[in-house]
Amino acid sequence: MGVIVVLVLFSLMVALFFLGAFYWAVKTGQFDDSETPSIRMLFDDEISQTQNSKH
Repeated sequence: MGVIVVLVLFSLMVALFFLGAFYWAVKTGQFDDSETPSIRMLFDDEISQTQNSKH
């Protein structure tokens, strides 16, 4: 029975650690812009072509 209590307490500590890490990531802006990085590669060629045509 004592092992179950230790495992429950340990799992709660791990869960609180991950909750704190998630809270820190949200507060520092890790999830602010979730759309632009995924579509940025689609527009790279257009930007480089316009830069090449200016020269």
